[in-house]
Amino acid sequence: MGEPLPICYLNGEFVALRDARISPLDRGFLYADGAYEVTPVYDGRPFRFAQHHARLRRSLDAIRMNDPLSGDQWRALYSELIGRNGGGDQYIYVQVTRGAEFGRNHAPLPDVPRTVFAFAAPWPALSPPVLRAGIAGITAKDTRWARCDIKSVSLLANVLLRQLAVDADAGETILLRDGELTDASASSVHVVIDGELRTPPNSARLLPGTTRSVMEELAAATGVPHRSVRITEAELRSADEILLGAATRELQAITTLDGTPVGTGTPGPVWRQLYDAYQDYKQRVATTPW
Repeated sequence: MGEPLPICYLNGEFVALRDARISPLDRGFLYADGAYEVTPVYDGRPFRFAQHHARLRRSLDAIRMNDPLSGDQWRALYSELIGRNGGGDQYIYVQVTRGAEFGRNHAPLPDVPRTVFAFAAPWPALSPPVLRAGIAGITAKDTRWARCDIKSVSLLANVLLRQLAVDADAGETILLRDGELTDASASSVHVVIDGELRTPPNSARLLPGTTRSVMEELAAATGVPHRSVRITEAELRSADEILLGAATRELQAITTLDGTPVGTGTPGPVWRQLYDAYQDYKQRVATTPW
């Protein structure tokens, strides 16, 4: 990931990111009491803004926090932030915390002004070697909390799991719980078995991915059979293809898992079909309202 772009949004103002400050009593800092969202921006246009923002609102609802801004205010924020950072391809990170109270109290939940923060960063385009060869993956026990469907800012478990991949010179850690596939440390995981794309059902065990929903739509449009179904560890390890989906990854192919080739050991035909369809879809929606 490249360095963030210079201008951020914080509580109603656009300021230099290096000068932005929050209170040390902010509940996001003290308790990880907040939610976040990441939205791709292609050619200055947020990609599937409505779906990304709906997920943010679901996460806020789940932690008993009202969305502090209206839909029009969020759209104005995004437009201004993108423009101040030069437009083009980037991604937007937004975070909402419950805010700062003078003190440290677990409960009751305080009614204080929310902290709203957003910054932009350059788009992390996939490199030709990754497109050509895919990436390595490892597996690990899913040690995250019991509400993985909330896009919480409490990401310590994810960070430690991702570090396992770094330690193994791999690109991602794929997570298993009770003998079944759940998620990856920062991606949704999909397998291809006998030409069929399979994805674990949405539940509290995994984050409902917005890129996942794009993949499902593209699978239907391009004739790739797809279903949501529980996937065992054995099915994961014997899959013909393993695909990752995430806002800043788009679609990536896992070509080795714990050192063993996945399928032929190269990105497979379903990945290629969906990846190409994804790029075409981005171009089609580039000039449509968001």
